Formats: sequence, structure tokens, C-alpha cells
Amino acid sequence: MLSQVNIEEPMLSDLSNDPQLPVQPQQSAPALTIHHLDNSRSQRLFWLLEELELPYEVKNYKRGPDQRAPKELVEVHPLGKSPIITDGDLTLAESGAIVEYILQKYGGTKLQPSGDAAKVTDLYYTHYSEGSLMPLLVNKIIFSIIPQKSPIFVRPLLKSVFQKVEKVLLHPELKKHIELIEAHLKKQTSGWFAGEEHPTASDFMMTFPLELLILQSSKTSATGGDMPEIRKYLKRIHERPAYKKAMEKAGETYYAEV
Repeated sequence: MLSQVNIEEPMLSDLSNDPQLPVQPQQSAPALTIHHLDNSRSQRLFWLLEELELPYEVKNYKRGPDQRAPKELVEVHPLGKSPIITDGDLTLAESGAIVEYILQKYGGTKLQPSGDAAKVTDLYYTHYSEGSLMPLLVNKIIFSIIPQKSPIFVRPLLKSVFQKVEKVLLHPELKKHIELIEAHLKKQTSGWFAGEEHPTASDFMMTFPLELLILQSSKTSATGGDMPEIRKYLKRIHERPAYKKAMEKAGETYYAEV
């Protein structure tokens, strides 16, 4: 599987007026459609839907030579980003919102945390994944892209400048986050973020940045060393039949060799 740059994340669109989404039984015909951009955050949704054994359709979109999403995605959502799902008349973007929507509407009690402590932990890491961790990983990508896209005569200077910025500002922050995640996973005997015997929303959200983190760390040793707990966690996910099936369907994805 390939690893490519994706620095795009969408917004929310056209939510139901009723805040209480009714739980729906599993359907024999696909009700959901994933608008899937290769090498993007939408790979999370494949795993979630496979774990729930929900039928779904996939509409694939390919990146252009500039690695940006094609204009066709704008016809689905005004921002033209991925992931996006359509569910009947509903169009919904933003991966965290989509994960919560699917679990609330179609999940029933499956893949939900039990108990107040587990619910709070699940809530924290569900939003931490995009709110705190992903911005650092995206900045690391941007810092490597800017020198490559700059005029050739300033590339050496910009490369040196951004490497210094990474070393002084970015790597120390990433190290804090890695230590936080390593410590949390180490104390979870179940192996999942919320401490349940099965994945919950936080796991579906955290898997993408952790795949990316390991892929980035293979290029530098400055961001966290071996990360044994994170690697063990990803290996557990990779071994799940639903994840294997999901990655096959998604095609080109972020997939770290652990």
C-alpha cells in the first residue's frame, strides 16, 4: 500500500434537524456512500463500516499531479475535501462527525464505551486525534513540502530553515504527544483507547494519525524512538479481519509496517 501526502480535512454539512438520531437496523441494500479520495482520512470509515458489517457503496476520487483532490468532490461538498458520506438526502463531512453519526445511527450498543470513565476517555481521544495530534503531523508534512516547491536557488536555504524549525519547535511537541499516547496505551490492558474489549470511536479516529506518525518516524529518529506501544496497537488493528478487508477496499492508504 502506498503512503502519500494528505493535508486536507473537511467540514460538516447538512445535519439532521433532529439531534436525536434514531438507531436503524442493518440494511440489506447500501444506504451509505463513502466519497473516497485515495490516501486520505476516509480510510477510517472503511474500517468502521466493516466492523459494523454495514453495507455501503464507494465512489472513488483520484488526486491530481499536485496531490490535491479533484474538482468533482466540490460537487458533493462545497469544500471539496475527503472524507464525505452521503446517506439518503444527508451529506456529511468531517471524519469525527461522520464516525459519531454512523455509530449513533447504525451502531446501536455495538462498539460503544460502557461506564462514565470509558465514555470520557473515548470522547477525549476522539477529538484529540484531529484537534491536537494531526495538526503537528500536518505541519511536519508542510515543512517538507515548502522547500520542494520553492524556486531551486532558495531550496537549500529553506530546507535548512525548516529543518531547524522542526528540530526546535515541532519535534519536542511531538515527543510530548508520543509519550502521552505510549503511557495511555501501556495502561490499557484491553489494548483499546477507551479500555473496552473492542474498538470504539476513539480507535477509529486515532488509527489514521498513528499510521502517519509511524510512517513519518521511519524518516527521522527525532520524534519518539521505537514507540513500542503504538506499534503494538497498530499491529493489533492490522490483524483484525475487518481492517484487512477495509484496506483492500480503500486501495491506496496510509499503512505503516509495524
